[in-house]
Amino acid sequence: MSFRASLQQMLRQEDLNFLLTNRLPRRTLTQFIGWFSKIEQPLVRDASIAAWKFFSALDLSEAKKTEFKSMHDCFTRELKVGARPISAEPETLTSPSDGIVGACGAIEGTRVFQAKGFPYTLEDLLGDEASLETWRDGQFVTLRLTSSMYHRFHALHDCRVEQVTYFSGDTWNVNPIALKRVEKLFCKNERAFLKTRLTGSDRCAGQTIAVVPVAAILVASLRLHFLDVLLHLKYRGPRVTTCDAPYTKGQEMGWFQHGSTIIVLAPKGFELCPGVVDGAPMRMGLPLMRWVG
Repeated sequence: MSFRASLQQMLRQEDLNFLLTNRLPRRTLTQFIGWFSKIEQPLVRDASIAAWKFFSALDLSEAKKTEFKSMHDCFTRELKVGARPISAEPETLTSPSDGIVGACGAIEGTRVFQAKGFPYTLEDLLGDEASLETWRDGQFVTLRLTSSMYHRFHALHDCRVEQVTYFSGDTWNVNPIALKRVEKLFCKNERAFLKTRLTGSDRCAGQTIAVVPVAAILVASLRLHFLDVLLHLKYRGPRVTTCDAPYTKGQEMGWFQHGSTIIVLAPKGFELCPGVVDGAPMRMGLPLMRWVG
């Protein structure tokens, strides 16, 4: 077995992984990486990206740029035009991002699952003031973005973003190991709740979809194109921002500064598309849910 394979096998050990990614000073380490990743010194940039490639399946062949100013610039990279075709199926929500389906299925009343045996409620995730009846007995999908993936996210249908609610929080790792050990993890982490209303001529127009980007260790920054602020650990602005931002299906909405998780909540009347199952890889633009009324 090669040195690289041996090292990767060691890092996959659950106890060690959980210790290294969750028992360290998470907020301090996250803020440090946020600063370090933006260093544009060529040696630091090249060494950082080389280390990243060594420990992950980083593939830059689809990137629009071939050279990057910093590791951060590489992380938030755009893709070549056409790299992610958008499904034109009517009355269908498409995946807002690349990712791995971490969990999906029916919302049991207002109860959702982060992993088998680890439930949380919409109240915990979205806050008591949200109109939770909208998603009662609906459908959910959790998409986990790994470090090497494309980290921008897009509109899953023609829609208008009506409100953004920001929750300051922790930066627990959101990998499967942590999700099996930390109860209500998504509800503890920093996150934003985007309330979107579907538009267009489809029968599902008027339905309200929740898109919830969740931060994690090394990941606590979120940029939304329609807000002139960066949401991060030091953000002290208003918790709730009312807005009216129109988007077309597949249009870029923003990006994670360092990646994480996106939770999609749809009301009763939607069903999961074929192939959307736990563990399935997803690409932005693929069918995610469809309206069946």
